[in-house]
Amino acid sequence: MRMRNEKAIGIFIVVAGVIILLGKLGVFGFIGRHFWPLLILLPGIALHALYYARLSPSWSLVPAGILTVYGLLFGITNTWGAGLMTRLWPVLLLGVAVGLLEYGLAERRRPEYVLPAAMIIGAVAVILLGFTLLQTGIVYVLAVLLILGGVWLLLGRGRRGKGW
Repeated sequence: MRMRNEKAIGIFIVVAGVIILLGKLGVFGFIGRHFWPLLILLPGIALHALYYARLSPSWSLVPAGILTVYGLLFGITNTWGAGLMTRLWPVLLLGVAVGLLEYGLAERRRPEYVLPAAMIIGAVAVILLGFTLLQTGIVYVLAVLLILGGVWLLLGRGRRGKGW
């Protein structure tokens, strides 16, 4: 009995020493700085897996979609710089839309307002993302669209009737 206790204490001391040494060498700091988005992404993927394995209800797809999108977003901003968040913030809304869309499509009883809400939130997110990605360039895109729309109206849109 005494021999077992000494071995267990010895293993505990060796493990503690290795953890301290790895911490001093910066291994945990590196892992924490570069792989923390996995703490958000992996639960999202796990919730998807649980639903598709028929172990969780369909409402679990809402947090699953949100966590998965957020994990991917934070992975991108962690890899290429947190400054990207100034342009990619509408993806936070898109995460909610994806979660609601997955739930609305998976639920057998088809909740009345879930799919329209998902579509509206998703459309707003995509439009805002377009504005943030194009920033000042959106003025030029808008001008070109207005010019094309005006030309289309002036030249006739398949004139079938007389006048207006």
